[in-house]
Amino acid sequence: MFDVPASVTSLPAGAGDDSGSGLPEGAVQLPNDASLARYLGAAPPPGHGPHRYYFVVHAVDVPTLDVPATATPTFLAFTLFSHTVGRAVLVGTHANLS
Repeated sequence: MFDVPASVTSLPAGAGDDSGSGLPEGAVQLPNDASLARYLGAAPPPGHGPHRYYFVVHAVDVPTLDVPATATPTFLAFTLFSHTVGRAVLVGTHANLS
């Protein structure tokens, strides 16, 4: 997701659903590795142990990034490289014990 306004301090549960209806105006969801423009959530294989999930927020030097909604996450990362002025990372873990 990108182009979240700097004034946004939280997102409601389910904001990254199929429609993105809970996202702030102007925010864009890119297709993920499953080619779906939505958040899929944690899904490690059963018995595989804990997996890490990274949530990263970038502060950028422009109000919006010139990235099409059909771009890949790699293209977004390349664009962020030249515009990031700050970054915060939250790492969560989840294990499927079944």
